[in-house]
Amino acid sequence: MKLEGKKIGFGLTGSHCTYAAVFPQMEKLIELGAELVPVVSHTFKDTDSKFGEAQEHMNRVRQITGREPISSIVDAEPLGPAEPLDLMVLAPLTGNSMSRLANAITDGPVLMAAKATIRNGNPIVIGVSTNDALGLNGVNLMRLMATKLIYFVPYGQDDPYKKPNSLVSDMTLIPETVKEALEYRQIQPVIIERNR
Repeated sequence: MKLEGKKIGFGLTGSHCTYAAVFPQMEKLIELGAELVPVVSHTFKDTDSKFGEAQEHMNRVRQITGREPISSIVDAEPLGPAEPLDLMVLAPLTGNSMSRLANAITDGPVLMAAKATIRNGNPIVIGVSTNDALGLNGVNLMRLMATKLIYFVPYGQDDPYKKPNSLVSDMTLIPETVKEALEYRQIQPVIIERNR
């Protein structure tokens, strides 16, 4: 699989525990020839956690992509008609951001970039990471699963006994999911076992 000539947006939201799994996949997409345009949520940009400081994460994205991450709605809007993307990856996508996307709420840069990409008729790839996908957020997950142009990185329960409503995508499958989504196909199987 080669991605030469493909301009791919990469949106990161506030699932801090998932960044370590996502950064290597960003590098892999670049190795495959893609041009990555990073877009970060306010939570990604501004929140320190036990998984690292926000500035460290921002620097890592700069290092991987060689670009300053887009971090405002105003800067994300041109990804519509002016500077279109071939595809947009949202990984990790939190339940909070997933619920907003499913209900057409565009209140941050990542969601604006996604809206702009959909407006252009181009695919969105979601790598979900949320503790409530099988709870109140289940309706939003299913709404997005049934939405044209939206494709999911295969996901499963990461800890079914301690966190029975939690789902996390296997982020190592981002490149393969991107390949399929560029052909407007959902990689299969989409529901996988994660808790081994």
